[in-house]
Amino acid sequence: MSLDLIETVTGDISRGKNLLLRLTTADRLRQDNIDIVKTMADKGYDLIIITTNQPSEVLKKNYERAGIDVARLYFIDAITSYAIGTAPPGEKNVRFIGGPSNLTDLGIAITGALNEFSDKRPCILFDSVSTMLIYLPSATISKFIHNISNRLRLIETPGIFLAVGKGLDPMMISNLSTFMDDIIQSDVV
Repeated sequence: MSLDLIETVTGDISRGKNLLLRLTTADRLRQDNIDIVKTMADKGYDLIIITTNQPSEVLKKNYERAGIDVARLYFIDAITSYAIGTAPPGEKNVRFIGGPSNLTDLGIAITGALNEFSDKRPCILFDSVSTMLIYLPSATISKFIHNISNRLRLIETPGIFLAVGKGLDPMMISNLSTFMDDIIQSDVV
């Protein structure tokens, strides 16, 4: 576990910096995801994980191996249905979206999850901004994240956005920087 990352995330959020962009490397993305989920769950947050990078079932297994109670996690999975053509039946705590490019359904699912968790202590983790660039232009993604970040800011809910730093163009990083309270860069981004 990266202590610098964890101390920065928890310190920022405790100081009211609720919107964070983590710029990392491709080989650190998975571990940063696990570290952030573990830390936030240990701090009593109910995590809403928006996954555009890996299927929720894969993430659950990674989290379980790291000792994270997946029963407290809720997934908005935008990759599984896209990959296999249909949503798996009977999944608990998962909302499947048709694909990462379906921002309308993704926005509706996020709003629904935030409403469902309004009496709890939610935190959004967006697992890969950079993966969305495979499906959508950077300007469209920036607009979507601007909308989501403003919604989170208005309801005072933390949001952590993960991205591979080298996968984003400078204009997109600049745009995202204006929406966030802090940018946490890996040493090797």
